[in-house]
Amino acid sequence: MPKYKATAYIRLSYTDDHSSESDSVSNQRKLIENFVERNPDIEVVSEKIDDGYSGIIFERPQVQKLIELVRANQIDCIIVKDFSRFGRNSIETGYFIERVFPLFHTRFISISDDFDSSKFKGDTGGMDVAFKYLISEYYSRDMSIKTKSAKYAKMQRGEYQSKICPYGYRKSADGRMEPDPEAAAIVQLIFQLAAEGINATAITRELFRRNIPTPGQYKAAHGNHTHDISRCHGIWSASTILRILEDERYTGVYVISKRAVLEVGGTRSRLKDRGSWYIIPDHHPAIVEKAVFDTVQASQLRFSQPNKKKRDYPLKGKAFCGYCGHALSRTMQKTSYYYCRHSEADVESRCYKMRLNAAELEQAVFLTLKKQMEAAAPLAPDGTLRVDASVPERTEYEQQIEALQDGKRALYERYLMGEIDLNTYKAEKAACDELLLKTKNAYAAVLAQAKQKQDEQARQDSRKEASKVIFDADTLTTELAELLIDRVLVYPDKRIEIAYKIQDIFD
Repeated sequence: MPKYKATAYIRLSYTDDHSSESDSVSNQRKLIENFVERNPDIEVVSEKIDDGYSGIIFERPQVQKLIELVRANQIDCIIVKDFSRFGRNSIETGYFIERVFPLFHTRFISISDDFDSSKFKGDTGGMDVAFKYLISEYYSRDMSIKTKSAKYAKMQRGEYQSKICPYGYRKSADGRMEPDPEAAAIVQLIFQLAAEGINATAITRELFRRNIPTPGQYKAAHGNHTHDISRCHGIWSASTILRILEDERYTGVYVISKRAVLEVGGTRSRLKDRGSWYIIPDHHPAIVEKAVFDTVQASQLRFSQPNKKKRDYPLKGKAFCGYCGHALSRTMQKTSYYYCRHSEADVESRCYKMRLNAAELEQAVFLTLKKQMEAAAPLAPDGTLRVDASVPERTEYEQQIEALQDGKRALYERYLMGEIDLNTYKAEKAACDELLLKTKNAYAAVLAQAKQKQDEQARQDSRKEASKVIFDADTLTTELAELLIDRVLVYPDKRIEIAYKIQDIFD
């Protein structure tokens, strides 16, 4: 008999043991291997492991790949140690086990819970399974509360600190923060320049002039490649300078718990009131003297404009430097310009002081869009867009299928009533089935053609909408840019390249 193609799913939460090959992973794998040995109708073809993920959330990398395998019909069985390994959210776990997996004819086995979906045809395991879902979820929530309480207690005692040290520090042998001599000297230089009244933009120029690597480049040079440094070109950003100048941790004060997560298992957070932060003086060696830090804070200009008008223009967030890849800034003057702020520190850069008249750039983009649309969207003699909206006829096939199915039922009734014998019934039924199959195949071909027409119609509708916006406009508008443009690359030689949102309408 054919074997079930199974995937073994293993999950290790961030509260579990974290050795390179932890006992928890080994135990789960061994338990599954022993189960498969006792069940020769199952063959494990793959294994998915989520290491360090909570069971409350389902946005786990490997569980998403597992679900993709199910949807692609590449596996027809899933094996886990227990329900909690797959998920601790009772609603979502139940949804997958009771609705999604049965839809794809996928068998689900939870070994420790003695649950096998193949034994519950038309059922979901009853109250026993439901209570296990709830117990698992409440255990997770209780564990979350206890973990947070322990973490906050450590914060109050000054024992807890982030795994990531701010630039200028590193972890010592005992796990605490200590100054990183090379990076700490750069932090001191930045504070010294700021205390002398030099602003953040000028500091970036000075750091570039001295060929000092950015924090991302410094980390990459020391084996930490978590940051994308492909576009920095050794140029510091003013925002990085300002963050360093505002960070109290450089004075030996430890500040933690500044943000609160908005939802359990989520990543979105909000800044809490300062009164809710954990602020611990003399927590670690200072890099910057308190007097210097206070001088810098007093010299930094910080002000807000509550009634400031929102700056809006057609290519906002869409214009990028084609040379260095950074977003272009735009001056808001009588004669406005797009320019590359990132390269201001590098006089040798090809995009150094690149300035393009905003009106000319926006008009050039608009004319390019218009020419592309005119070439891609031919017009009828009356000036409207030519659109083929014909859809194949399907009603006739639907009626034929319905009539054949009625005929099969009538044939069976005649057999039950004794009007025809078994052989006659089988022969006529076979002929009817053959004709029904041919009709259904023809109907499926018509449906496919109809779907193709619908997709083409949707494409034509998008083209029609875009052409109407373009032909009705006299210049580039925010509406037009949002509809059609993903980004515009602008090069120092004034060449432009447009990446469209709906590229297929221009094909």
